[in-house]
Amino acid sequence: MRYHSICLIGVLFLSACVSKPKGDILKNSDSVKIYPDYTEVIIPANIAPLNFFVEQEGDAYYLNILGENEGNLSVSSRDGAFRLSEKKWKKLLDENRDAKISYQISIEKDGKWIQFPEFSNTVSSEKVDPFLYYRLLYPGYESWTELSIVQRSLESFKEKTVIQNNVVGQNCVNCHAFNNQNAENFMFHMRGNLGGTYFVENGDLKKVNLKTKEMENGAVYPRWHPSGKYVAYSANKVVQQFHSMKNKKIEVSDLNSSLVLYDIDKNEMMQVPVDPETQFMDTYPEWSADGEFLYFCRAAQIAENYDYRDIKYDLYRVAFDPEQRKFSAPELVFDAAGIGKSVSFPRISPAGNVLVFTLHDYGNFSIWHKEADLYSINLGNLQVKRCENNSDFTESYHSWSANSKWLVFSSKRGDGLTARPYISFVDENGITSKPFVLPQQDPRFYREFVKTFNIPEFAIKDVDLTPGEIRKAAGKEAIQAQWATN
Repeated sequence: MRYHSICLIGVLFLSACVSKPKGDILKNSDSVKIYPDYTEVIIPANIAPLNFFVEQEGDAYYLNILGENEGNLSVSSRDGAFRLSEKKWKKLLDENRDAKISYQISIEKDGKWIQFPEFSNTVSSEKVDPFLYYRLLYPGYESWTELSIVQRSLESFKEKTVIQNNVVGQNCVNCHAFNNQNAENFMFHMRGNLGGTYFVENGDLKKVNLKTKEMENGAVYPRWHPSGKYVAYSANKVVQQFHSMKNKKIEVSDLNSSLVLYDIDKNEMMQVPVDPETQFMDTYPEWSADGEFLYFCRAAQIAENYDYRDIKYDLYRVAFDPEQRKFSAPELVFDAAGIGKSVSFPRISPAGNVLVFTLHDYGNFSIWHKEADLYSINLGNLQVKRCENNSDFTESYHSWSANSKWLVFSSKRGDGLTARPYISFVDENGITSKPFVLPQQDPRFYREFVKTFNIPEFAIKDVDLTPGEIRKAAGKEAIQAQWATN
């Protein structure tokens, strides 16, 4: 610890020794190259500092951030890495809500200072939820070694592990889910010898076995009903297929799937009766903001000797009466198969007016599809459009902030292999801004970190679970859910 403290003091001393640009300053008309790319983005007023480094070579670097209203923040650097003071950054953003902050970078090389054109950020007064939850794992499919669910503060760089699978015998933990970004309704699945579905209930952790003898497959992909009384799942039988193709190593497909509903108070599971003749595979449930509709993805039930490239999922919905637990007949919302595409991960804004989904060529496991992009539906007129925040690489799992102004999603745009969480502002017309990657204290973090960020979810409260509480709950016998008789 003493060694690290000495090193830190040394870094701060070197940084302080870098002087401001002086003498004749040359102007360069080319844009400065920084990583991560935080140029011309909309950021929330409560976001952590956007630390970055300059990719051009130089002997010294100088950054001045100037507020459109007032204030500035200046930083010197020997290596091109800019780590901004959290206190000064917060003050600058507070002073420039709904205004711009402009970045001016100068580089010293061979005794001469070169100044590059400014770039800017727009500071939105619309705050982002204070926490982001995600699962960290290696970007493979062979095992679930070193797997954890992590909570990260979006207002600082504080991070804590909520669930680490090495405290529960290396069992897989997955499918964490909140109700309206609220940690009081939080759950996750665990597979293996300690398997079950774990619910946070009155501050305690409850372990439930949701699979009854009437169910062929286990319940996955949870979505909370806004009332907190129900959780919708799909019950899936999944198969992995491996390829020898250079850029396509794996495909994940359903062999069959259906929708089920868990009544928390009654501890009852029931079939969502949208496919009585089992002609379809139904998966990825999502509730409307008012809880009156259940949206889901539907494909024709596969036959023997199927071609996975022919599996196309459309977007459907069904009306729901929460008092009677009754569902109406399903209706088609978006015919993806009609344009040769497939839908996954429908997610509705808490405001209830926009649904964002992932669109790809086939199947429903989009994380392995380079062509996967985000699309939105205006739920007032059911108009569909491609989101503005896509890239040439995979865009997949996504979730909304509580105020419906921010969308976080997994993207492989960095290296084509590892998914990182990107955040976009969403305006009143459903238009998404250029996204920015989750800021890190170390500007070079994403160049060195090899794990992938899985299932990013915004949250407004802290999930306060200790390793001891998790081990205690895991060691108990699971409460057995019952199959509803009506």
